[in-house]
Amino acid sequence: MKRKLWIWGGGAIVLLLLSATAALSVGSVRVPFGHVWGILLHQLPWLGERIPETWSVASEQIIWKVRLPRVALGLLVGAALGLAGAAFQGVLRNPLADPYTLGVSSGASVGASFLILFGLQFSLLGEWSVPVVAFATGALTLGAVLLLARTEGKLRMETVILSGVVMQAFLGSFVSLMVSMSKQVINEIVFWMMGSLALRGWSYSLILLPYLAVGAAILLGFGRAMNLFALGERQAAHLGVHVERTKLVVLIASTLITAAAVSVSGVIAFVGLLVPHLLRLLVGPDYRLLLPLSLIGGAIYVVWADTLARTLLSPTEIPLGVVTAFMGAPFFAYLLRRRKRAIREG
Repeated sequence: MKRKLWIWGGGAIVLLLLSATAALSVGSVRVPFGHVWGILLHQLPWLGERIPETWSVASEQIIWKVRLPRVALGLLVGAALGLAGAAFQGVLRNPLADPYTLGVSSGASVGASFLILFGLQFSLLGEWSVPVVAFATGALTLGAVLLLARTEGKLRMETVILSGVVMQAFLGSFVSLMVSMSKQVINEIVFWMMGSLALRGWSYSLILLPYLAVGAAILLGFGRAMNLFALGERQAAHLGVHVERTKLVVLIASTLITAAAVSVSGVIAFVGLLVPHLLRLLVGPDYRLLLPLSLIGGAIYVVWADTLARTLLSPTEIPLGVVTAFMGAPFFAYLLRRRKRAIREG
């Protein structure tokens, strides 16, 4: 197991570095790969002094002030959604679960839409206003879902999913109401809901980073428990898993990092659904391997999707959620076709 983790993990990290380098290089102004690394390493003490400056000042400004904050945020958002998606699929024992199963995206959208509708998106906490309020309403949605789903001190997964569907529909109607109330800001609300990393500075990464760090530290320790969950809750309990505590901790940690990701980027579809699925086909169902690889895989997926979003129709930018949906839908069509073939042959 450890050898397999080192091999797959090492390969994933190399692919992550190459993807980030490509994202920093590609754009309306192309910066060669070598210059990208030179610009980044030039800021390091001792090492930077030995690297000759073969790039222009404009290239350095583009990397540090425009592309690097965006790529860094894309890595964090993708990592959060990929990890949360794998955790949801494990604890709910449902391969079609995703980070938005409990309605957190609708909850975050209500908070963001409210601020945009009344022109408060910069008046409360400056550029932090929308992320902070969106995270708060997403977290409140989680609390409402868990309160609604809890029966006699226990969380039944069927009830949790149904409660999430109810909250998603209920809060989605609020968002639709706010969109219909003002024609002046409808484009701004809809664009936020479609997801984007445009015009996000370092402060957005600072909002997400602590939640992702704590959430990842918690969730990565539940790989064995999720493997046992696949046998059923009763069997997992017999094998030493504290079932109710595990469900509660995993659901809360996964939903909070999802709320943090949505609060800074808007709603980005398919990442938490597609990435764990694809990795499960490649490395198998062992969550001790699947969880860390989903974290890295989600980061890679979002960075490439965002690179396409800003370059395909340059200078016009496509919403990131639209690109991830275009990339994800054909993959699931392939899975459906493969499943139908397996049923016919089986």
